[in-house]
Amino acid sequence: MKRPTSPPEPSRRQGAVSRRRASAAPDRRAPAPKPKPKQRAAGPGVGSRARAWGRHHRAMLVDSLQRLVRHPLGSLLTMLAIAIALVLPAALWLTLDSARLLDAELDESATLTVYLEPAVDQAQAERIEEAVGAEAGVGETRLISAEEGMATFQRSLGLDDTLMGLEENPLPASIVIHPQSVDPAAMEALAGQLEGLAGVDEVRLDLAWVERLRHLANLGRRVALALGVLFGFGVLLVVGNTIRLAVESRRREIEVVMLIGATHAFVRRPFLYSGAWYGFGGGGLALLLLGLGNHWLSLPVAALAASYGADFSLPQLDVAGSTILLACSTLLGWLGAWLAVSRHLASIRPR
Repeated sequence: MKRPTSPPEPSRRQGAVSRRRASAAPDRRAPAPKPKPKQRAAGPGVGSRARAWGRHHRAMLVDSLQRLVRHPLGSLLTMLAIAIALVLPAALWLTLDSARLLDAELDESATLTVYLEPAVDQAQAERIEEAVGAEAGVGETRLISAEEGMATFQRSLGLDDTLMGLEENPLPASIVIHPQSVDPAAMEALAGQLEGLAGVDEVRLDLAWVERLRHLANLGRRVALALGVLFGFGVLLVVGNTIRLAVESRRREIEVVMLIGATHAFVRRPFLYSGAWYGFGGGGLALLLLGLGNHWLSLPVAALAASYGADFSLPQLDVAGSTILLACSTLLGWLGAWLAVSRHLASIRPR
């Protein structure tokens, strides 16, 4: 039985030749592509971030209002407490406006009265009035004759029949002067200057009651400022306490959103809008209470002023004053919420 024969092995020379041919033959395979450098993914642009920021603000604005509407009684009580805290400073503000109007009227009523000598006749009185009007510091002048002064005196006292029996008029002619400056020192200097004119008997100047009223007006301004600051702190406390309770009720939610990377500004935003809504609502209720109080007190005040022969009405807030009140109340609500939320966010740690 014959064994199978294996194919003949190539000689060493043939193997070397075939290796040289293989190495010399060109490689017809396509070259491998070079790897491209990796590019970073482009992040969102400034415009898209701004639009997202605006959308979140609008969403929190609506969401905070809806949360207040879901609890109408509690929200109304908080706004009413803010309104009561704002009514008194606003009422004092209106009173100061009336005091400024009264101060302007006092400036107009601040006058000097120059009494002429009894021997001065009408022609001499007119010449003295011209001389007085030419003096420095004199604004307007008005000559009151002796007969006109007696008639005014009779009407004011109701003694027409009694004074008619007098043989001669005891009242002298006088000149009423409206000075250019209502400063007490300037008016006293002007009075001393006029007393040296010929034919002038006496210059009467009474500033004591004007000074008292101005001191009262200054005191009222200080009291109004102190009460405004005090009740402003009251608004901060009311809003801060309300927002503190809201933060505690949503503590778990805040911990979760902070755990996934939310910033303090993101967490703080809805509470800030809630505080602003509280302040805005409190300012609106304060305007309503001021209007009702003005309507309730206007008739008695007008009747009291009419009994003294005066025409006075209670001042009201105009559009500018109402806007300032609403802006201040909204700002106080926002500030109270910011203080409360910032204080509590510093103590919240996500677990």
